[in-house]
Amino acid sequence: MKTVVVTGGLGFIGSNLIRLLNKKNYYIINIDKCTYASNFNNIDKKIKNYVFFKLDINKFDLIKNILIKYKPETIFNLAAETHVDRSIESPINFIKSNTLGVFCILEALREYKKLNKKTIKLIHISTDEVYGDIKLGKRSIEGDRYNPSSPYAASKAAADLLINSYVKTYKLPSIITNCCNNYGPGQFPEKLIPTIIYNLVKNYNVPIYGKGKNIREWIYVDDHCDALIKISKKGELGEQYNIGSGVRLSNIEVAKEIIYLFKKINNKNSDSKITFVKDRPGHDICYSLNSSKIIKKIKWKAKNTFDLGIKKTIKWYIEKFNTSFFMKKNYGKRFGLIK
Repeated sequence: MKTVVVTGGLGFIGSNLIRLLNKKNYYIINIDKCTYASNFNNIDKKIKNYVFFKLDINKFDLIKNILIKYKPETIFNLAAETHVDRSIESPINFIKSNTLGVFCILEALREYKKLNKKTIKLIHISTDEVYGDIKLGKRSIEGDRYNPSSPYAASKAAADLLINSYVKTYKLPSIITNCCNNYGPGQFPEKLIPTIIYNLVKNYNVPIYGKGKNIREWIYVDDHCDALIKISKKGELGEQYNIGSGVRLSNIEVAKEIIYLFKKINNKNSDSKITFVKDRPGHDICYSLNSSKIIKKIKWKAKNTFDLGIKKTIKWYIEKFNTSFFMKKNYGKRFGLIK
């Protein structure tokens, strides 16, 4: 049985990755700081071959000791602050988690290599936002110049560059993945899609930034997690892989589709309407990925269409709405408005 570490395993993508790894019979070590977006309900209480540590990835000595004790084959690093609006309001938290936290993981891996004369593979989950705003019709490809617009994207870009330096200088076996926008069950209701669904369930109006013309590429979370596991097995060390679905929609198109499907699935009309609100500072118009590398080299391709994935997501939120998943505060609170 192979042992792996998942950092940020109580979060949205991390918990879905753990579920898939568990099905594939991995022994899983989950390291999570337990922030506002972490949720123990995302993990099956009867999960086997699993151990959890409440721990900040900046705790170098504790991370190193876990690696020495369990000797994992791979670390999937998903521990990160991810909400752009929050990064605009409080950049320091993103630098600490997304950049300095990665530095601590790299140092722990370097120390492990010195002590054990063996290495642990790092799969670092980055974002398409490091490439920055691109022209409509264009797609970012691995090796493109980084041009981050937000503190969030800059903190992730810094981590990517740091990892590349450790690959070249210390020969640490690492792979960077840059994925498009994820959606699916278990996502904290501050991102676009769960915010829309949450507001529809509550019969609130649906807020859309600016005029809703910003374009993003969307991937169902299970497809992303499947790609990560395949990359951990087949990916070339020191390489970078874009993970995209090819589904590109404007925010207003996403909102209209969810409203239509929500009414159909819920079998009743809603009084909710789309309302345009003040735009996010520095809001990029378009992110889009060229994923030909992973398709050709790893033989991976997204399986879920947007229609199928969004239907599963809407049904999940409707079913879970009155459960403990939604018993947190500050849903719907706006962050990142510069005063």
